[in-house]
Amino acid sequence: MDGTTALVTGVSRGIGAALARRFVAEGAHVVGCARDADALDALAEGIRTENDDTDDANGTITVQRADVRDEYDVERLAETAAGAGESNEIDLVVANAGVYHGSAGETPLDRESYAAVDEHLRTNARGVFATIRESLPHLAADARVLVPSGSIAREAHAGMGSYAVSKAAAEALAREFAVEVGQTVAVVDPGQVATDLAGEAGRDPEEIAEMFVWAATDAEADELDGEIVDLQAWRQATR
Repeated sequence: MDGTTALVTGVSRGIGAALARRFVAEGAHVVGCARDADALDALAEGIRTENDDTDDANGTITVQRADVRDEYDVERLAETAAGAGESNEIDLVVANAGVYHGSAGETPLDRESYAAVDEHLRTNARGVFATIRESLPHLAADARVLVPSGSIAREAHAGMGSYAVSKAAAEALAREFAVEVGQTVAVVDPGQVATDLAGEAGRDPEEIAEMFVWAATDAEADELDGEIVDLQAWRQATR
C-alpha cells in the first residue's frame, strides 16, 4: 500500500483503529475520523510512536474530528484526504463508522425507540452514503471503496432490530454506487468481530485487517465490484 491515500471513518476504536494501524504499517497515508477527538489523538500518537520504534518504512496518519451524520464534516474530511498525498486524489475509502444503541441481540424492533432507529439509519446508512458521495469528486480512477458489514444485513436474527436494517441499507448503497460510478465499490464481511459495538465474542480486529488489505490491493477489481466478500471468499482467493 505504499503511496496509497486511504480515507477511513470510525477509526477511534474496533475495526477502524485496527485498519488504521495496519494500513499505515503497509505504507499508506491514512486520513481517519471519528467523533471523539481525544481518542483520535491517542490513536495517532500510538501509531507515530510505533513508527518511531521500528526501522521499517511505514506510512503516516492524519486524524480529523468528523461526524459522518454531517455531510459538511465529511466534505471537509474528503478534502483533507485528497490533499494528503502527492496525487491530490483518494485511492481507498473504508466507510467504517457505525453505532449500535443497545446490547447485541437485545434490541427487538417492537421495543426500540424512535431515537435509536433514527441514529442507526443516520450513522450506519446515511453516513455511508455521505462518506462515498463526498469522496467521489476526489477519487482516483482506480480507487476502491469498501463498506464493512455482516451477515446480519442479509439474515434476520431476532433482537437485532434497526441495526440490522441499517446494515442492509448500507449494503444496498454499496451495490447501487457500484453500478453508478466507475470506481470499485464492495462490501467486506469479516464475520463476527470482537468490538465494543458488537460484543466481545468474535475475531480480534487486528486479525481481520489483512482481509481489508487484500480487498484494497490484490483482489481483482472486476470480481470485487458490487459484490460481498466474506471470509470464505477471501480464504479461497488467498490460499
